[in-house]
Amino acid sequence: MLALSAHGDSRKPALVMLHGFLGSKNDWDTVLPSLLSHFYCICIDLPGHGQSSALPWGSSGFEQISNAIQTRLNSLSIGKYHLLGYSLGGRIALHLAQAYPDNLLSLSLESSHPGLQSIAERQTRARSDHSWSEKLSSIPIESFLSQWYQQGVFAELTDSKRQALIRKRSSNNSEVLLTVFEPTSLAKQKDLWQLPNQLQLPCHYFVGADDAKFSALASRWASQANIQVHAIVDAGHNVHLASPTLFCQQLIKHLIEDAQ
Repeated sequence: MLALSAHGDSRKPALVMLHGFLGSKNDWDTVLPSLLSHFYCICIDLPGHGQSSALPWGSSGFEQISNAIQTRLNSLSIGKYHLLGYSLGGRIALHLAQAYPDNLLSLSLESSHPGLQSIAERQTRARSDHSWSEKLSSIPIESFLSQWYQQGVFAELTDSKRQALIRKRSSNNSEVLLTVFEPTSLAKQKDLWQLPNQLQLPCHYFVGADDAKFSALASRWASQANIQVHAIVDAGHNVHLASPTLFCQQLIKHLIEDAQ
């Protein structure tokens, strides 16, 4: 069973929050104080992260995780909920929304990819992720993290912030992470670019204005699907960490105030 933490008044609308790769349910701690006036916040540890167990080898990845999340929410008698996912958590949120659309009140994604659209892209990504997987299995976690956070998507990080992240993520277990890394590779993700057009609910995309790659992706997605893009100034890939106040203000505005 997936580990989670529940915060606030259970009579308020539920907001289910999914962290990114290498993170945990505690990654949302900085935004919880602002959100609890409006939501009952459910922060989930994804498989292989935090206090949740590893993903069984040979599993179906996105499908199995989506089913596990919905089963866990059912155990809490949470019928309808807002869904928020960051990065990997957002990609899982897309699959969860596709599988259980009737349970959602809204879908909010932060710096997440809707899926690769060509075989060539998938093959390239599969090779890249397999290379990262081999590193994860063969070098100390600190060395892996040092290389991981040198990727272009983290270019906005200062050296001090990069080192702080490495220290924070060093408690992760490489063997456990390996069970979820390739099964949730972007190479194995569905093409879900058109999902917002199929959902009868509000869809929002939050992106850091300093994140050039995902800002371009967000603009492209909004041009072909019913998803509202919200660019947050002075933020890169991890919007809710870089600018928690503005992120919360925008999330509350669009999920609560605009719906009234």
